[in-house]
Amino acid sequence: MVRKLLVGLLAAVLLLVAVLAFNTVRKGSRQIDVPPIAVLEVDETGAAQRLGEAVRLRTISSRDDAALNTDQFRQLHALLQVRFPKTHAALKREVVGDLSLLYTWQGSNPKAQPILLMAHQDVVPVASGTEKDWSVDAFSGTVKDGFIWGRGAWDDKGNLMAQMEAVEMLVASGYKPERTVYLAFGADEEIGGLRGAARIAALLKERKVRLDFVVDEGLLITEGIMPGLAKPAALIGVAEKGYLSVVLKMSATPGHASMPPPKGTSAIAMMSAALKRIDDDQLPGGIRGVAGEMFATVAPEMSGFSRVALSNLWLFGPIVQKQLEAGASTNAMLRTTTALTIVNAGNKDNVLPGRAEATVNFRLLPGDTKEQVMGRVKDQVTQATGSDKFELFALPGAVDASRVTPTDSAQYLLINRTVREVFPGTLVAPGLMIGATDSIHFGEISDHIFKFSPVRAKPQDLPRFHGTNERIAASNLTELIRFYHRLLTTGAKAPQN
Repeated sequence: MVRKLLVGLLAAVLLLVAVLAFNTVRKGSRQIDVPPIAVLEVDETGAAQRLGEAVRLRTISSRDDAALNTDQFRQLHALLQVRFPKTHAALKREVVGDLSLLYTWQGSNPKAQPILLMAHQDVVPVASGTEKDWSVDAFSGTVKDGFIWGRGAWDDKGNLMAQMEAVEMLVASGYKPERTVYLAFGADEEIGGLRGAARIAALLKERKVRLDFVVDEGLLITEGIMPGLAKPAALIGVAEKGYLSVVLKMSATPGHASMPPPKGTSAIAMMSAALKRIDDDQLPGGIRGVAGEMFATVAPEMSGFSRVALSNLWLFGPIVQKQLEAGASTNAMLRTTTALTIVNAGNKDNVLPGRAEATVNFRLLPGDTKEQVMGRVKDQVTQATGSDKFELFALPGAVDASRVTPTDSAQYLLINRTVREVFPGTLVAPGLMIGATDSIHFGEISDHIFKFSPVRAKPQDLPRFHGTNERIAASNLTELIRFYHRLLTTGAKAPQN
């Protein structure tokens, strides 16, 4: 009996191993074969110096003061005109919303849908008290040790200047696009883009423009970030999470701290209970949608247990999901995230406040809506406090997640192919943009919007984004120029009938 049991158990184990191995092997590579192309000659030194000049301009945007640093933005506009004269001679330039720029490079085929490249002029400020932590002055634009240093070198003047460099080279060579090419450079992306990108999108919609595809900043070429993946991986953002900030206000009878009300009924106690419930009971996550397609694409390229696990989620799904949820960035790919960001209550140590207020920020996964989240929060607060006497509302600027750009489209194939041509050996997979970009405003005039920056990033580089010692390698800047040059060369061709 024992022997039969052991034999049966061994057979079951062997069968399981065989199934796992079969599933792992049969899921072959999804990477497309691309023949090599000649490396485009780029003036790396000159491009680095020009980006450094742009970084020196303190184009910090403000939500409250639209006129803040206007002189810096206009100096940037003047710099672009001086450094890219051929572009300004060949393209139509319009100023939208006072500081944002829209360039139009008229195509030779009016029947072909135009394309749009995007970047933004504004940068985030340097966190107060961290100025001395920088290796160089944050707005010096210094070129040192093979890098261009300073706020905006990566986010997002690197992309902006690379696009202009590529267009300048193409114009100088006599190239003429068949599709009309638009360049849109917003001046307030870091605060939502309502004065810039949103107005540009509205203007194009008013002109009845329908875009074949849009490329904006977004996901990166990562290396050493995914365990089990040795090669660099370019993640092409095919969707962007939505944004919702909810304000919750609680009221109670104010009074002296020496005579507190019954347990749990003060404004602060009720707010604490509500916030704990919201934080504890977050929206469910899962390896599905864009995240599911991303892992299915990279799984065949992985080694070791990572490949086996991702190829057999039917068995290892709960384990993989738990590991992903342990990391902030990977958890954000799986669910609508909940972040408690602001709490205010009380102003004196011996006074019970009559009011408590908090703000909770949600980043919405495609498929979750603002209305659903608001309803869920209302129910959670009611259950946590046992009362419906509270105020709940959304702050301006809330937006649902973007539509998901199909990866079986010719437009995605173009981006995929261009990456593989310019960055040989780099893997390509779709991804979800967890931050906000200006391209969210263009969903009504294009079905193919990509959030991708051809910037190389290793784990140690990620804290530089919006952080201290922001920089971009001069060699990577030339790759950005080559990417946009190639994308325009192939992507601005009219479709063949």
